[in-house]
Amino acid sequence: MRQLTYCSNIHPGESWQHVLDNLESHGLSVKQQVSPNAAFPLGLRIAQQASVELDDKKIAEFRAWCEQHDCYLLTINGFPYGTFHDQPVKEAVYEPDWRTQERVVYTQRLADLAVALTTRAQQLSISTVPIAYKQGFAEADWLLVRENLITVLRHLHLLHERSGILIQLALEPEPCCVLETTAETIDFFARMDFPAELKTYIGICFDCCHQAVEFEDAADVLARLRAANITIAKVQVSSALRAQDEQIATLMQFNEPVYLHQAVAKHAQGLHRFSDLPELQAALENGEVYSECRVHFHVPIFIDNLGPCTTTQFFLTDFLPQLDASIPLEVETYSFKNLPAHLRDYPLDVSIARELQWVKNLLGQNN
Repeated sequence: MRQLTYCSNIHPGESWQHVLDNLESHGLSVKQQVSPNAAFPLGLRIAQQASVELDDKKIAEFRAWCEQHDCYLLTINGFPYGTFHDQPVKEAVYEPDWRTQERVVYTQRLADLAVALTTRAQQLSISTVPIAYKQGFAEADWLLVRENLITVLRHLHLLHERSGILIQLALEPEPCCVLETTAETIDFFARMDFPAELKTYIGICFDCCHQAVEFEDAADVLARLRAANITIAKVQVSSALRAQDEQIATLMQFNEPVYLHQAVAKHAQGLHRFSDLPELQAALENGEVYSECRVHFHVPIFIDNLGPCTTTQFFLTDFLPQLDASIPLEVETYSFKNLPAHLRDYPLDVSIARELQWVKNLLGQNN
């Protein structure tokens, strides 16, 4: 049976107590709705603050909680380092990036915690930033990036030898970042040329929203990743905004101040990329005409038509059935509270459960 969960980055809070409170108030309700009689894997966002608060006592308490409620840690979201809700995040979400020692130390700590916190999974993943935000990244930065990544991969190798638990670092390509397209991701792995004994410990977190925004084709992407022997450590099941022709102007209703909403628009000359919705709006006001535009704004995956515009749900229906069943799936609609009011009709735990059930229905896993 495929492992399916949701990412707790949907819930606000940077402390370990926030993590526990969110599991109690939402996680258990979701489990009861979608997996009442079977163990439920957890996808935890563990921020820097939470990671340093965890001690032996808290770890033991969490493990006991998992056994009591038939849950287990499967994957950690180690992408956002600090605050992720309720105040502007934008491109700061990528900081500290893989040019910094802070990112190295944080990721190593998460790996140690993954081993300590999991009660059943023998293979886990830690998703992380796509190296850095593309603007300001220089060719000379690659040497430091490689050194930092190898430091972490050696740490994962030692953990594997000591514990028998395999932790994979999962870089998450995203629009406007150093790792953006599948082609750039493949070039990155060739450039890094990681030592053979470390390649097991690094792969990608494939976020379906991100690659759909890039106008990538599901079958083509999978074929190219397989040909390049790049591991998909986990898939984040997410959906983006999509508009065509005169619908494109309606995308501006989703402009909000917290997250970066990168947009990719198609015209006769190819693809035009924007770092955020205000840039797209300026182009439209300047008379630019596009046949289609897709926006990095995670919308509920069970919705294919929003009225004035649609979503990239079609990418999920094409992509997910082609995946190897061993690849964990993690639904990641972290922007529910930032959606227009008419799209927030259900309690949060009900909406999350609907998303998980939608995936199970798609893949024919309703037991």
